[in-house]
Amino acid sequence: MKRWWGAAVSGCLLAVVGLGTCWAEDEPPPLPAHGIEGSGGIFSTYSAYLVNPAKEGQMWGLPSVADAYVNLGNGRYLNALTVTETFRDKIEFGFGWDYLDVGDLPEDVYHATELHIRDNAVNLYNFNVRYALLKEGAFDLPMLPAITIGAHYKYNETYEDINHDLQGTLEAIGVEDEDDWDFTVYASKMFSDLPRPLLLNVGLRSTTAAHLGLLGFTEDRDILFEGNAVLFATDKLLFIGEYRQKPDNYTPIPGLVAAEDDWWTLCACYLVNNRTTVSGGYGHFGDVLNHEANKSWGLRVKYEF
Repeated sequence: MKRWWGAAVSGCLLAVVGLGTCWAEDEPPPLPAHGIEGSGGIFSTYSAYLVNPAKEGQMWGLPSVADAYVNLGNGRYLNALTVTETFRDKIEFGFGWDYLDVGDLPEDVYHATELHIRDNAVNLYNFNVRYALLKEGAFDLPMLPAITIGAHYKYNETYEDINHDLQGTLEAIGVEDEDDWDFTVYASKMFSDLPRPLLLNVGLRSTTAAHLGLLGFTEDRDILFEGNAVLFATDKLLFIGEYRQKPDNYTPIPGLVAAEDDWWTLCACYLVNNRTTVSGGYGHFGDVLNHEANKSWGLRVKYEF
């Protein structure tokens, strides 16, 4: 399988233990941030920690919102608007709207096939619910990680129109559906006894999505690995790296739709205050549809009410 060296922006980070004296107990840092699909995590991977849980004695936490922009080159960009709301400290509800401008893909398709794609962008909607199955250090076991399970319904609003314009080409290459479900399980562990705190998040994902669903969904379901590492360089500055395995279950179209690659991302995140984070990333995406997206960059801002 090819690897998508994806890097870009990350909304970085994750909930925190032992960050020093910078944050008061009743004003914890605004972590984790939002992944681009609308769950608590990094850029495209998650954390077992939930976003902005309710304070003690309250039913609901306050909502959190984020906006991310990733420049993919050749006129292409990804914009992700996300929002989460958490019930007590157990259930996180999330929504993500991913808008992918495909740049000159319609022009390249016309030159190759004389078919017109009317849509210059793709809209993918993500509806997420995650349940905190196990708290970190539960049962008086300090090394026990937090464990969270999730279900994620994904709907590609543009798939039917694009497939129609291409006279069924997406179905012919194995991308046959406009919607489907992802299922995730994540384990997270904070290592606070190191010179600087280090958070590790590892997960498994069951998915049929092609390019997260931005291309559509296949009939083949895979269980894939993903994860990330978050280093708290200071109480306010974090450095993050992540990896997400991708399924690559469709037939490429040379020059128009390249094979799907795994993703790598690198980013830095700054905790502005107890409500706001700003993060940015830079990296190498490899092939994205009809072009490479090397040396891509992105920015994200997240705010907790």
